[in-house]
Amino acid sequence: MKEITSTVVNPAIKKLLSYATLEEKVNEEYKKYTCLPSRKLYSIEANGETVSCMGVEFLNSKEAVIKHIGVLPRERVKGIGSSMISFFCKKHDIHSIFAETDKEAVNFYSKFGFQITSLGEKYLGMERFLCEFKVK
Repeated sequence: MKEITSTVVNPAIKKLLSYATLEEKVNEEYKKYTCLPSRKLYSIEANGETVSCMGVEFLNSKEAVIKHIGVLPRERVKGIGSSMISFFCKKHDIHSIFAETDKEAVNFYSKFGFQITSLGEKYLGMERFLCEFKVK
């Protein structure tokens, strides 16, 4: 897993971020990763191709929020997303990690061991969930 620091948006990263946020917000979100010291963006490559990315925001030295996590559809269900979370928590000695997600991704977080709490219909017609994981 490597940290992405380039201010030029790699098309592969742009595509992966589009799985995790609205297409029109990708450039704005990417810029936050390169400009804000509290945000970091990581990627994983396989056979020379970027297959996943994960963006996080540090709340403090022991807590972080997963802002985006994207894996190429053909690479999903192989444990890549889970390994990114595990690696990140270990590398930065994170004690608690959070994510807010929709119904589509809640199972991913639940399988990892996150506690899931419904936030109700935060956006019109869209239930959101708070996912929280305490690292042992």
